[in-house]
Amino acid sequence: MVRNRLRILSAVALPLALLACAKRDDDRNLDSLDNELVEAGSGNANVSDPAMTAALHDQIMVDPALTQHANADSVRPPTQPYSGGVPPTGIAQSSGSTPGTAGASTSETIKAAPAPSKDCPGCTAARESLTLGALASRQKDRRTSACAGAMRYSASWADRLPADVPLYPGARVTEAAGANTNACALRAVSFSTNARLQTVIDWYYTRVTNTGFTAEHQSDGTQHTLGGTRDRDGGAYVLFLSPRRDGGTDVDLIANNGK
Repeated sequence: MVRNRLRILSAVALPLALLACAKRDDDRNLDSLDNELVEAGSGNANVSDPAMTAALHDQIMVDPALTQHANADSVRPPTQPYSGGVPPTGIAQSSGSTPGTAGASTSETIKAAPAPSKDCPGCTAARESLTLGALASRQKDRRTSACAGAMRYSASWADRLPADVPLYPGARVTEAAGANTNACALRAVSFSTNARLQTVIDWYYTRVTNTGFTAEHQSDGTQHTLGGTRDRDGGAYVLFLSPRRDGGTDVDLIANNGK
């Protein structure tokens, strides 16, 4: 019985002893590796790897000419918080086009447009048209409506309006379209201005009548139109004007005989 117990204890104790020896050997191996690394860092050439010693102790080379180029493309924080401010609505306006003034600097004497007639079919067309092309297609002038399908959109068309029906000075263009073929020189521009609606109407009335156009003023009480033709060259134009809440005016201008 005692012998059996001794055999059992021997069978259990022997593996534990071997495991303890193995652990001590592993600890010695780890300690030895740590010591080698420490000695390598201390510059002891007898026990360290020469390549490691050189890498740890050699001077780092720096090119002063390239130090300013480091991380040139990295994202850096701004020098100050970003501003969420909105520029004043008149920042792009000429000095003479603010609300309550004559509207634009000009050598011409501004003439007052006649009072509008109450019948305004053009006002309805403007409200129902979603694009400048759709608005052009609904015009009474046949040249204008026939060319509407050839219109293409680009801000550059705003610079190619007829000289007799130009952009209002200081206008802020929001959209422009045009057609330029053998039969078409159609231009259409949407813009806004800080000038009051009556000021804009009077300015355009003066310009078009001085260059031989007729001018018919219509209104439905909210929107206004000013349009006309010229017999000598078949020219035609129409403006759709709406007052803005800030006192300015939104305008859609359509004219043929563009540049």
